[in-house]
Amino acid sequence: MSDLHVNFAGVEMKNPVVLASGTCGFGREFAEQFDIGRLGGISSKGLTLHPCPGNTGIRIWETPSGVMNSVGLENPGVQHFIDSDLDWINRQGLVNIVNLGGHSLEDYLEGAKMLNGKKIDFVELNISCPNVKEGGMNFGVKTETARSVVRRVRAVCKQKMIVKLSPNAEDIVSLARMCEEEGAEGVSLVNTFLAMAIDIRQRRPVFQNGYAGLSGPAIKPIALRMVHQVAHAVSIPVMGMGGISCWQDAVEFLMAGATAVQVGTASFMKPDIALDIIGGLDAYAEQNHLERIGEICGIV
Repeated sequence: MSDLHVNFAGVEMKNPVVLASGTCGFGREFAEQFDIGRLGGISSKGLTLHPCPGNTGIRIWETPSGVMNSVGLENPGVQHFIDSDLDWINRQGLVNIVNLGGHSLEDYLEGAKMLNGKKIDFVELNISCPNVKEGGMNFGVKTETARSVVRRVRAVCKQKMIVKLSPNAEDIVSLARMCEEEGAEGVSLVNTFLAMAIDIRQRRPVFQNGYAGLSGPAIKPIALRMVHQVAHAVSIPVMGMGGISCWQDAVEFLMAGATAVQVGTASFMKPDIALDIIGGLDAYAEQNHLERIGEICGIV
C-alpha cells in the first residue's frame, strides 16, 4: 500500500477523496452501501440557516454525459444538522466538511456563528447561492460582491474555511485570489455550470426556474482547466471537482494542482465509486513508485 495521506490546510486526510456536497446527503444512506470511514472526507449537503423545502417541479434531468439539477438547496437547516447529524458524521472517522449556503449575508453570518465551537474540520462556504435581497444574482459571480461575503463570514467564523467557487464567475482566478486575501484556508471548485433544457413538446423550459446546474463527465475538461488556473494562482490548497468518475480523472486533477478531490455525480451511477477511485490511486502510486500521492500534486 502506498501512502495516500494528504494534508489540506493543516488537516490530515487518510486519502484525497471526498464525497461532494449535494450528492451524498449527510452520509447515512451511503453508509448503508459501504464503509464511508474509508473515505478521505465528506462534504455535507448544503445547509442554510433555516430549513429549506427546495424547488418545486422537475429537479433532475439527464443530459448526454451529465446531469442537470434544480434541487434548490433543500435541507433541514443548520440547527437540525447540529442536533441530528453532526455527532454521527464525526463518529465515521473521516474529515468533516460542512457546506454552508445562504440567501442573504445575514443568513451566512448567523449560520457560521452557529457552527462555531462545533467539532468540524472545515466550513465550506458556498457563495453560489442567489442574493435574494439584490435581485437573485449569485454572490459568487462578481469578485467584489463575493469579497464582502467572504470578509464578513471570515470575521465571525472560528472554523477553518474553504470557499466553494462557481464556474459561472466573471473571473474565477480573481475570485480565488480574493478568497486567499480575505483569509480563507482553501478553495474548492468547480460548482455546477449554469445550463438549460427545453421540453419541445410543451414548448417551455424543463425547469421552473428556467436554468439549472450541469454536472457530470461533460464538464470535466473545463473544470480541470479552471482548477489548473486557480491552483497556479494561489498559495492556499485547492479541492478540485467537476465530472470526476474514475481514478484517472482524480490523477489529472491532482496533477493540475488540486490537493484533494470531490466526487459527486458519479456516485449516482455507483454509490461506492469513491472507493474504486481510492483503490485506483493506490495502484497508480505503487506502479509509479510514489512514496506518497502528494508527489504528483501540481506537477503539470
